Amino acid sequence: MTRRMLGAALVLLVTVGGTARAAGAADAAAGLPTDPHSFGRPAEIAVRHLDLDLTVDFAARRLAGSATLKLERISPSATTLHLDTRDLEISAVHLDGSAAAAPFQLAPAVPIFGQELTIALAPGTQRVRIDYRTRPEAAALQWLTPAQTAGGKHPFLFTQSQAILARTWVPCQDSPGVRMTYSATVHVPKELLALMSATNPTARSADGTYHFEMTHPIPSYLLALAVGDLEFRSLGTRSGVYAEPSVVGKAAWEFADTEKMIAAAEKLYGPYRWERYDLLVLPPSFPFGGMENPRLTFATPTILAGDRSLVSLVAHELAHSWSGNLVTSATWNDFWLNEGFTNYFESRIMEAIYGRDFSEMQAQLSKRELEEFVRETGATSRETWLYLDLAGRDPDDAPGAIVYDKGYFFLRHLEETVGRERWDKFLHDYFSAHAFHSMTTAGFVAELQAKLLAADAAAAARADVQAWIYGPGLPAGIAAPSSPAFQKVDAELARLAAGTPPAQLATAGWVTQQWQQFLRNLPGPAPVATERLAALDAAFDFTGSGNAEIAVDWFQRAIAAGYKPAYPAIERFLLSVGRRKFIGPLYASLAKTPNGLAFAREVYTRARPGYHPLAQLSLDGLLAPLAPTQTPQSKS
Repeated sequence: MTRRMLGAALVLLVTVGGTARAAGAADAAAGLPTDPHSFGRPAEIAVRHLDLDLTVDFAARRLAGSATLKLERISPSATTLHLDTRDLEISAVHLDGSAAAAPFQLAPAVPIFGQELTIALAPGTQRVRIDYRTRPEAAALQWLTPAQTAGGKHPFLFTQSQAILARTWVPCQDSPGVRMTYSATVHVPKELLALMSATNPTARSADGTYHFEMTHPIPSYLLALAVGDLEFRSLGTRSGVYAEPSVVGKAAWEFADTEKMIAAAEKLYGPYRWERYDLLVLPPSFPFGGMENPRLTFATPTILAGDRSLVSLVAHELAHSWSGNLVTSATWNDFWLNEGFTNYFESRIMEAIYGRDFSEMQAQLSKRELEEFVRETGATSRETWLYLDLAGRDPDDAPGAIVYDKGYFFLRHLEETVGRERWDKFLHDYFSAHAFHSMTTAGFVAELQAKLLAADAAAAARADVQAWIYGPGLPAGIAAPSSPAFQKVDAELARLAAGTPPAQLATAGWVTQQWQQFLRNLPGPAPVATERLAALDAAFDFTGSGNAEIAVDWFQRAIAAGYKPAYPAIERFLLSVGRRKFIGPLYASLAKTPNGLAFAREVYTRARPGYHPLAQLSLDGLLAPLAPTQTPQSKS
């Protein structure tokens, strides 16, 4: 636990311990899980529909307007609505359309979690309207200047609500266990296009006003908004891509197989339930690879490799339309139910479209990363359980190698234990039975036992469910992926070790994953000698690679060896890309080298204003102290 996590945990215990206990008792009485990351009490009164009316003000970097919440009383005796907010300026509250302002209270702020908003309700209150505006530092909102976009002419705004940042732009019950429908009216400059995780336009409105509807209930972390100079290209009858004009053509080519992916996913686990599947390619500061906002996946431009070798990210975000969006983890402690399932589903989609060899390459890379995480964290660490313990911590700190990769290997283990046919039927029925609802880890285990393992004692014993979910490390019998494509790479690595010049290696036709296997297993002592790196660079121009995955693996080797010719490219990369998966490891590697920390701090001082608040948060501690003139852009 880092200092920031520890501080947040102590403050949470002291400040909201009584609130959490009261809410937990109510949730338990209603049979709902307690969410340690929300002030909401949905077991008493739940939000079932959200109606937004917002104006986007780029000059002030604010959203301003109202949120009207339609309520369901679960407990007839409940008289108070409890909501999550963080850094919101609440100006007034109105009940059931009354012009008279109703009283409300904002509790003292708690780091990470924000402020609890409580509103006293009349006995028959059905709707609550909250007039408010966001602050410029709202952590879910990234405001980009024209210079930070591909076109360079217009500003850009996008949101990132996962995990608990929806409360920084919408007052809500910010828990994955609470689902609601929503509608929205959004006013933007007329030269820009607005999009949401809902029904979307494909062309600009003449007056800059847009209307949106999401008729399926979703959790708050799937609320999303983007505004920018955007164009649309169709990919098929129910899919398309939005991007800045200079990027949209490249994106449409890269994502050409999206319709095939949808068909493959449906064949596996049932119909796609969200009508359309569109993608939005964001500017490079987007801190993640993708975000599975329903009907509109947000995607990083770093997957536009030019050879479709990185489109597994599209398969991953599409798979979330079942695992995560359709059936959602009830709390962030159950997060593996979203990401482990999705990694498994992604692998099956990629296998169906591109073949088993392709999916096994990614599985091999994932297994190595998982084993490294367990080795560094400790095989007996609580951090290596699938069922997490994130109480008092920011859920964004969930260990990705566990929830994604250990989750994947657990589901693959179940498939191999009971057979693919039985396993696929179970998953198909699981998604159908629990569509548009949330699921706990305990609930999934109960269903697994009752519907798949109860009639087969031998399979149940081999499955070893308790050890995988509620135990540390990696249980015995974890799958050992094998890829013929990687065997070719390993053969060339052996030739390189034996003295074959890099230019004579048989690398024609290699895809991204093969280059990753090559760079991560270069022969010789660590770090690799600069002379060898120079020869490899001369043969393959790794320093000039436009493929972010390959470039970052190469940069890691260059940093470890002090290979100076790569440093200008590293600097350009860090100044232009904000994806945490890439920039975090690069800064960390630089900080470990004798002269790298000073270089990293100097670059970060210039790059930081262009990074998302989530990226800033994860890097500020690593690269402290910052330049004296810097001030954080986020209070989190």
